[in-house]
Parts: sequence; structure tokens; C-alpha cells
Amino acid sequence: MEPMSPRAAPMSPEQRRAALVEATLELLRRHGRGVTTRQIAAAAGVAEGTIFRVFDSKDDLVDAAIARAFVPGAVAERLAGIDRSRPFEERMVAVAEILQQRYRSTFELMGQLGLVTPPPGAEGDGERHRLEELLALVVDVIGPDAADLVVPADELAHRLRLLVFVGSHPALSDGRLLTPEQAVDTVLHGLHRPGRS
Repeated sequence: MEPMSPRAAPMSPEQRRAALVEATLELLRRHGRGVTTRQIAAAAGVAEGTIFRVFDSKDDLVDAAIARAFVPGAVAERLAGIDRSRPFEERMVAVAEILQQRYRSTFELMGQLGLVTPPPGAEGDGERHRLEELLALVVDVIGPDAADLVVPADELAHRLRLLVFVGSHPALSDGRLLTPEQAVDTVLHGLHRPGRS
């Protein structure tokens, strides 16, 4: 007879809640609101009854997972991790890649859930603050190259974010998504070559 494997260390209520929210979020991306509590429990590695010790209902858990999807999460860490010694344009492409991955993930989830706008509460003062933090991080990535710009660094950050946002949305881009390189090239170099007729 083989010895039984030891039980996993018990999770704190916060850890259990976070595990359920993350598992639900991933399942929502695949199954939409049709996800079952059985699927959620299996994905989170907990008993189905555990869900209802942490959340009042499946709808409350789904709402918490959707709200979590609109929190930038690792975006700030990834932006902060961009190597500042890389050439300016490469750094801007890295910024655009990170933003595009975030936006596309959010748009795909919204499509799966049948949302055309973020859910109530996903925008507001908290969203404004997160956007300001995000733009400040992009300005930091621009760094000393700001002196070579014809607009302030925060304006470049704003324009790049807007173009990446629109260029990452299937409907807004008419199904012609922009690559991070295209977005950066457009913002930094434009689409017109002066002196050519």
C-alpha cells in the first residue's frame, strides 16, 4: 500500500477567494457565463461547497471575476520591467505589445460575455487613477528620450495608448488590427514623407 500524499496546506479566506476568482476568470474566457460551479471548483482545486462559504452566489463570484479582469494587474510590473538601455523605438514597441496584450484579453472576455461596454464599477475614479499611473509608467519608459520629442512625453504616452487601444479592438479597427510595430511607427514617424510628390 502506497503512503497517502500529504494534504495541501489550508488556504486563508483571502487566498481561497483569489484562487476562485482567478479560476473563474479563466473559465469565463472559455465558456462565458455558462460556466458551472463544478467547473470552477475543479479549476480552483476546492470542493464545490467552498465557493458558497466565500461567495453568496455563483453570480457574486462571476461578478468578482469580471471586476478583476478590469484591474490592470501585471501590466504595471511588465512596463516597469522594460530594459531602459534598449533603443527608444524598441522600448516603445515593448510598451505597445504589453498594452495590446492587455486590451485584446479584455476585449475577448467582453465578447465572450456579450458586453459592449465595461461592467458598472469598472470605470470611475479608480479607473482614472489607474490610467494616470499607466501613463506615468510609459513616460518613465520614454525616459531621457523625451528631450527629442516634439510633444511632451505624457502626450506621446497618451497618443500611443489611444492608437494601441483602437488598433487592438476588432470592431473599432474594422477587423484590421494594428501590430505594436505599426502603432509605434505611426506615432513616432507618421504616415507622410515630406518632400515627396
